[in-house]
Amino acid sequence: MKELSAAEFGRRLAHLLVSLFILLCVTFVIGRVLPTDPVGAIVGELADPAAYAAMRARLGLDLPIYQQFYLYLYGLAHGDFGTAALTGNPVSADLAQAFPATFELATLAVIISTFVGVPLGLTAALFRDSLIDKLARVIALVGHSVPVFWFGIVGLVIFYAGLNWVGGPGRVDVFYEGLVTPQTGLLLVDSLLQGETEIFWNALGHIILPAFILAYAAMAYITRMTRSFTLEQLSQDYVIAARAKGVSPTGTILRHVLPNIAVQLITILAISYGGLLEGAVVTEIVFSWPGIGQYMTNALMIGDMNAIVAATIIVGFIFMLLNFLADVAYAVLDPRMREATR
Repeated sequence: MKELSAAEFGRRLAHLLVSLFILLCVTFVIGRVLPTDPVGAIVGELADPAAYAAMRARLGLDLPIYQQFYLYLYGLAHGDFGTAALTGNPVSADLAQAFPATFELATLAVIISTFVGVPLGLTAALFRDSLIDKLARVIALVGHSVPVFWFGIVGLVIFYAGLNWVGGPGRVDVFYEGLVTPQTGLLLVDSLLQGETEIFWNALGHIILPAFILAYAAMAYITRMTRSFTLEQLSQDYVIAARAKGVSPTGTILRHVLPNIAVQLITILAISYGGLLEGAVVTEIVFSWPGIGQYMTNALMIGDMNAIVAATIIVGFIFMLLNFLADVAYAVLDPRMREATR
C-alpha cells in the first residue's frame, strides 16, 4: 500500500467541495422557488399583515435572492440553519437530536447487510448455478423489488402484533423514555455506559426489526455485487493456478479472491451506507423512528423549508463524504488507480 499523493488528494477534496457547493445552491434555490409559505407556517394563516411583514423581514425574505444566499452561507459557516417552524427550536439543535437515531439505525443495518450479504455473495459465486446460488439470486431480486414500507408493515404485524418477538414503534417503550441521559445520542451505547441493561435490551428489541428491514435492500445489492465481483475473479489465471496447486475452494476465496475484491467492496459498502442514511425515511415513518427521515417528513407537511433544506444538506454531505472516503481508499489500495492518476 502506498500513500496517495498530496496533489491527488487535493484534487479529490476539491471535487468534494465543489459538489457540496452545488448541493447548497440547488437546495437553496429549491427552498425559495417551491410554492410554500415559511412565514405563514410560523405566524399562522390568520396573522395580521403587520406581523406577517415583520416576520418576513426577520427571516430576510424581503431581500434580493443573492443577499439571501449570502446570509444563508454565512449562517451555515457559523452552524446556523435558521429556526424550525415545526418546533420553534434552532434547526441545528433539532438535527443534533434526530441524527443519532438515524445514524444508529443505519449503522446497525449496514453491519447486518455486510455480514450477511458478503458471505452469501461469495458462497453463491463459489457454487454457481447450485441451489444456494439460485436462492441467493431470488433473495436479492425480492430485496430489490418489494417496497420497504410493505416489509415494515408485514414485519410489525407478524413479529410485533402477532408473535410479540420484537418491540413496537419508537426507539424504546414509553415508560423508558427520558431515563437515559444522552451522551453519544446512541441509545444502545448510552444505556450500556450508564448500566441500564434493562433499557438496553428494550431498545435492542425496538431497533432490531427496522434495522433488518432497512438492511434487506442493502443486503440484496451487496450480495449481487459480491457475487458478480467474485465470479469475475474466479475466471482469472491466478485462481486457476491456485486451484491446480491444490488450494481448497474456501482457501481460494479467502486467500486470493477476497483480497482482490476488497477495494470494490469498500466502494459498494460506502454507497450502501450512504443509501441507508438517506433511505431511512420510509422505515422511520413506518416504525415511528425519531430520526432525520421522520423529522423531514413532518417538516414537509407544514412547509418548514429551514428544516427541510438543512436536513437535505446534512444527508447529502454525508453521502458525498462517504463516497469521497471510498474514492480515496480505492486510490490508495488499488495499484491500478495509483498508476492511472500519475
